[in-house]
Amino acid sequence: MRIGELAALAGVTTRAVRHYHHQGLLPEPPRLANGYRVYGVRHAVALARIRRLTELGLDEVRDVLADDAGAELAVVLRELDTDLATQEAEIRRRRARLGELLAQAEAGTLPAEGPVSPALAELLGGLPVTDSPSAAKDRAHLTLMAGNGQSDQVLRALAPMTRDPAVLTLYERIDELADASGDDPRIRPLADELAAAVPDAVLAAIPAEGPVAAAGAYGEAMLADFAPAQAAVVRRVMELLAARMER
Repeated sequence: MRIGELAALAGVTTRAVRHYHHQGLLPEPPRLANGYRVYGVRHAVALARIRRLTELGLDEVRDVLADDAGAELAVVLRELDTDLATQEAEIRRRRARLGELLAQAEAGTLPAEGPVSPALAELLGGLPVTDSPSAAKDRAHLTLMAGNGQSDQVLRALAPMTRDPAVLTLYERIDELADASGDDPRIRPLADELAAAVPDAVLAAIPAEGPVAAAGAYGEAMLADFAPAQAAVVRRVMELLAARMER
């Protein structure tokens, strides 16, 4: 095989092949009289293994390859087959998820935020339709919170709030504080109502290292997204919820 054929077979570029040669990971093959490299099956197998292992870092790859230097070709091929089976299973999982998203898109139920988890899609679908800036920020924060893939229980616990007509009024009251000062008298009562509206089931579902319990970088980033009076409301809500979680 020529270098282009080898690269295509292993799913890498010819530049990557030359790089692996330069790093000493892929042995140089014999050359023809005209200087062209000629690769065999073992080179293809080695290159495929290097591609799979490069995510570990070049030093680790070199160690693994050194350990396997004496391995029989059948053993190496068996390992590669296992690796392909793992990739195949992951592709099936991703295609199944894509199928769910396509179904949502065709039914017109795909959230404006794009591909999200089924739990988040259900929650966002239950939120009131409004042009409230605070509601839009809440959707964005919910999407961010759900990004770790471990928040489905919290999202399901939040569902009753999305069906509460009073939620829209609370959003509007937060909007009204856009130009207010940080000591506005409306801050405390609004924060108290917001905190009281959060079901106990939500707090029970939040892990110990969750955003309410550990309002570090997450909390500061969220507060920075609000005007001073609005941030004061959110800060007090977080404090009240954290106090409830400690009981």
